[in-house]
Amino acid sequence: MRGAYSAGALAWLIDQGIEFDCCYGISTGAVHMVSFLMKSKEFLYELPVNKITDPRIVGIRPFLRCGRIVDYDYLFDVILAKEENYDISPLKDCKDGQIGLYSLSKGKTFYHSTKDISMKLLEASTSLPILGTIVKEDGEEYLDGGITDMIPIQKAVDDGCKRHLIITTKPGDYERKPAKPFVVWLMKKSYPQCENISEDYKIRHINYKKQINMIKELEEKKEAVYIYPSRHSNVTRLGGSFEELDALYKLGYSDMENRKEEILSLFKKDE
Repeated sequence: MRGAYSAGALAWLIDQGIEFDCCYGISTGAVHMVSFLMKSKEFLYELPVNKITDPRIVGIRPFLRCGRIVDYDYLFDVILAKEENYDISPLKDCKDGQIGLYSLSKGKTFYHSTKDISMKLLEASTSLPILGTIVKEDGEEYLDGGITDMIPIQKAVDDGCKRHLIITTKPGDYERKPAKPFVVWLMKKSYPQCENISEDYKIRHINYKKQINMIKELEEKKEAVYIYPSRHSNVTRLGGSFEELDALYKLGYSDMENRKEEILSLFKKDE
């Protein structure tokens, strides 16, 4: 639910007419990135503010229906595809985007272009371990790429990107704690087909610190602008009222506006 912040920031970019050579999205950020690429301000607001609070998606009802706290199948197959007619076919004609997916067979995160992505792969990019179900596509099993890449900055650098606008949902003073031993054990027991996943989860806080340090280095070199919530919110991963989500969306928009000159200066073409 904290993705409402990113959605508001991306809506600001659409209003400013700003585009990028390539975009990278992880977890809920992947879904909002897709809406951004299609220039759909409607879904950038509707999904994280109105639809995500539907009791059919998160809570006791989905747990009774599918045995998980979050029913991603219902969100993507019913609410988005059928009720909202969410169509991602225009992506093939949009700027390129990359979404992160954790492959259980390969035991690592890899990236897939939005040019030929399916709704199932988009769903997989958001399916949190334990809370959601494994998503199967073409014989492969996938989960949220945030298991290793909470911020996909390394991928952008490896691809040769020289200037970066990074948007995250955690405040600037956030410090990721090591995973509790029980959680690591639960990951190992829940996904016996993947030897790497529990180890990846065990060092998740270390990977996050590396990603933050990389961003700071890029900032020092004037090659990045890092956007994050300017104030704390009561919205949690799985909890938030309409009013709180609406406020978080608007915070993302206003934080971008407040740093407008900094953002525009970063991407100003060399004369």
